Amino acid sequence: MPVDYSMFGRAGKAAPLVLIAGPCIIESEEHVQRMALSIREAVGDFIFKASFDKANRTSGASYRGPGVKEGLRILASVKAEGFPVLTDIHEPWQADAAAEVADILQIPAFLCRQTDLLVAAGRTGRIVNIKKGQFMAPRDILHSAEKVVSTGNDKVVLTERGSSFGYNNLVVDMRGLKIMRDAGWPVVFDATHSVQLPGGAGNVSGGQPDFIAPLARAAVAAGVDGVFVEVHDVPEKALSDGANALRLSLLPAFWERLRAIHLLAG
Repeated sequence: MPVDYSMFGRAGKAAPLVLIAGPCIIESEEHVQRMALSIREAVGDFIFKASFDKANRTSGASYRGPGVKEGLRILASVKAEGFPVLTDIHEPWQADAAAEVADILQIPAFLCRQTDLLVAAGRTGRIVNIKKGQFMAPRDILHSAEKVVSTGNDKVVLTERGSSFGYNNLVVDMRGLKIMRDAGWPVVFDATHSVQLPGGAGNVSGGQPDFIAPLARAAVAAGVDGVFVEVHDVPEKALSDGANALRLSLLPAFWERLRAIHLLAG
C-alpha cells in the first residue's frame, strides 16, 4: 500500500479510516516481521509503526531499542515486504536517515514544540505526524504544524494521545479532535497511549487497556481520519508499553467495529 498524504483526507473530505499499528519498539527483526504480517492478515492494509529508539523511557535502565543504524535496517526489511512505515525521531540529525526508510516521520509528544526537530522533519519532504503533547491545549499544537509548514512541506498529521490529568493519569477531551481538524489538518487518535498511566507502575508506565476500544469508538464517531494503536502478540512480555498495548488477537474485531462507525459517521 503506497502512502499518499491524501489518504488521511482533510477537514470536510471523506476518506477511508487509516490504521497505524505495530509494537511500541523494535524487539527483534523476527518479531517486527511477524507482527507486520500478522496485522496485515488481521486487517488488510495499514501503516506499520515501530520505534528504533525510545529516548523517553521512565527509567534509564529500561530497554530503548536497537538504535538508529540497526533499527532502520530492520524497518527497511519490513518496507521491502510492501509495508508503509512510520517511526519516530528524537533529534534533528536523525531526520534524514529515517526519511530514507520511513514514509512518515513521527514527532513524540514530549518533543512536539522542539523547533529544530520539527523543521528537520519538514525538510525531508516526508509526511510528519506530530503527537500533541500531554501538556498542550489543542490550539497550541497548531503552532507546531506551522513550524513544519515553514519548510515548504504541508504534509502534516496531528495525533491526540491524551492530556495530563493529575499525577500518573491522562484524560481525552474529545473537543480537541474537532478543534484540530477544524484548523484543516488530518487528525489521528492514539488509542493506546491515551490509556497509559505515565510512570504509574513505579519505574515503568502502567495502563488501562480496557478503555482502548471505547475511547477509539468515540474518537472515530467524532470524525478522526485515522487510529493509532500499539499492538503486541503477548503484551505482558512486551519490552515497552505492554501495559497499554492492544493484544493482537483482539485487533480484527476492534478494527471491524471502528470501520463500521466511520462509515456511519460519514
